[in-house]
Amino acid sequence: MPFTLRNGVRLYWRLDGEDAAPPLVLLNSIGTDMALWDGCIATLARRFRVLRVDTRGHGGSDAPSGDYSLPMLAADVIAVMNAAGVTQAAIAGVSLGGMIAMQLAIDQADRVKALALICTSATMDETAWSDRIATVRREGTGAITDLVMGRFLSPGFTCAHPETAASLRRGLIAMADDGYAGACAAIRDMSVIERLPSLKLPTLVIAGDRDTSTPFAGHGERIAAAVPHATVVHCDAAHLAPIEAPAAVAGALVTFLTRDAAVSNVADTLFEAGLLNRRRVLGDEWVDASLAARTPFNADFQTMITRIAWQEIWGRPGLDDRTRRLLVVAITASLGRWEEYALHVRAGLTRDGFSRDDLKEVLMQTAIYAGVPAANTAFAEAGRIIAQLDTEPEGTE
Repeated sequence: MPFTLRNGVRLYWRLDGEDAAPPLVLLNSIGTDMALWDGCIATLARRFRVLRVDTRGHGGSDAPSGDYSLPMLAADVIAVMNAAGVTQAAIAGVSLGGMIAMQLAIDQADRVKALALICTSATMDETAWSDRIATVRREGTGAITDLVMGRFLSPGFTCAHPETAASLRRGLIAMADDGYAGACAAIRDMSVIERLPSLKLPTLVIAGDRDTSTPFAGHGERIAAAVPHATVVHCDAAHLAPIEAPAAVAGALVTFLTRDAAVSNVADTLFEAGLLNRRRVLGDEWVDASLAARTPFNADFQTMITRIAWQEIWGRPGLDDRTRRLLVVAITASLGRWEEYALHVRAGLTRDGFSRDDLKEVLMQTAIYAGVPAANTAFAEAGRIIAQLDTEPEGTE
């Protein structure tokens, strides 16, 4: 087994994948070891030279007594990278692993190509971690096992995969008390949040929507706000996302780490251009409300229609906005897509897109080619909108 010795401490590591592939370092959470990543390895090793490291105090690495620190643990990773012949790599870490990754990028930015921070935080409650250290040093890891397991996995996953939960529990109880307590001290004493704005490297934040230990609100969102141009991905998992959602985590890593910068810039440009068209046609108030209502489930869909519908179609020069608005009204009425129909009727009437007479003529034509019942409903829906507009204060949209 490969070990690296640093200041008398043995650090266990493992390589998977082709030697010529781009390097990716994977770091575990507190209370687990490199097996945390087992469900992701098959996917990742096809694209990367994957270096997994058991954090000091965990798995096959030594567990010296005393407090650990993030700079110490980051230096451990550098020592392993040196031993493995890895000059620069993308670094992905879960929980404590993500904290180490941030510290490593701060301390030795030239060794880090990109960051993937999974179910982690840049600020934690010092008192809570001090209390946990005291409990573990007094009573052992068994005393905090129920607390930790309740946060590691979601109840539904635990019920569906009891063998996985049991294995994690056994590993946590068997873990060296000194190793767990020492790692707790590194979390308690971390000081990275103020330095994150200085990072100038691609950063991915993966949040578990069932994570109660480091939920996106208050944790991942602060990292995403602090790191310039960070990308955020949500997955349906609790704290140990690589175990609950290995395909989603591995897929997010592959997508983020292999995307071409030029292609990404083009996609961003198309989105921004589509957003301008969308605002011109529908108005800032509606668009802002729509963007604010995005969820992890529909955000990708919203981005896609902004790039394609609002840029690729509404941005074409062949038809003017008035003609496109009236086409949308006719088509949505014909198909009975009444929510979209109402949106464009209201937007067209309030933003000088077309007149009420224009709308009437389109609906008359719709009656002939799409049927009287469709036009009948369309006239009724439009009538309700017109009545609302007639009672609204002037200038209201």
